[in-house]
Amino acid sequence: MIKGLIINKLDVKSDERGWLAEILRKENLRGKNDFGQILITVAKPDVTKGNHYHKRKHEWFCAIRGRGKLLLKDVTSDECQEVLMGDENMVAVKIPPNVIHAIQNIGDKMLYLLIYIDEPFNQQDPDTFSGKPNP
Repeated sequence: MIKGLIINKLDVKSDERGWLAEILRKENLRGKNDFGQILITVAKPDVTKGNHYHKRKHEWFCAIRGRGKLLLKDVTSDECQEVLMGDENMVAVKIPPNVIHAIQNIGDKMLYLLIYIDEPFNQQDPDTFSGKPNP
């Protein structure tokens, strides 16, 4: 398992109206007092997005609809890991710095990915470096 990677199985509460799951709570941030940013991205079937890493930032990924495969590679150890996420596996994954990450839509419908980043994007200091999680 990649050092610093955390996979939290979500407690999904379902009833006849739909479902609810807490994805990220303050205590998950561990010492971070400043708010970063939340974003949502969608990927069409068979599309892979990402293929980069950060030296400072932590990111939390949660596929809220669809089926995704999160591809990960630690740049310091070359260790690789894959995490299935989405409709059949509701998880929130904390990606630490120095881990290349990409999300691949492995379903036949749109993949909706909710992301929290603990540092807002800064065009002058983006902290984003290219890389592919697998050869």
